[in-house]
Amino acid sequence: MIDTLISSKTRIKLLLKFFLNSNTTAYLRNLEEEFGESTNGIRVELNKFEKAGFLDSFSNGNKKMFTANTKHPLFKEINKIILKMVGVEYVVDYILQRIGDLDKVYLVGKLSTGQDSNIIDLVLVGNDINKTFLIEQIEKAEKKIDKKLDTCISGRMNLN
Repeated sequence: MIDTLISSKTRIKLLLKFFLNSNTTAYLRNLEEEFGESTNGIRVELNKFEKAGFLDSFSNGNKKMFTANTKHPLFKEINKIILKMVGVEYVVDYILQRIGDLDKVYLVGKLSTGQDSNIIDLVLVGNDINKTFLIEQIEKAEKKIDKKLDTCISGRMNLN
């Protein structure tokens, strides 16, 4: 979907990496291993993002670490676009608000580290979560977003 707007696969991977989870930090060699791409292509994109103010950098020993600049005026909008792209926003807005007394939702797995994945792993914390309704909604959501949803529930469940 976003690849029609942004032609650079490396740029898309960096957007996922840093804007899906704003606590993510990474350095060039780490990204090279994760993306399976050359350091030159990644370095060019990192420098563009840093120059535009989308990424901040700091030194950690001899490594230049990168992280999302959450103070950038477009950070929230880019974050929302990335969440929509991977389907997380749909799941949270549509399903999770309707399944019972939900206290917290945690994104775990590959997406939580900013890696693209066809699986959305969530930990749901709450009481009286209607498991039957949740299963029905998960099936509908999986068809709509074309991703698999794995959930782990912590708390009391309503088995009806």
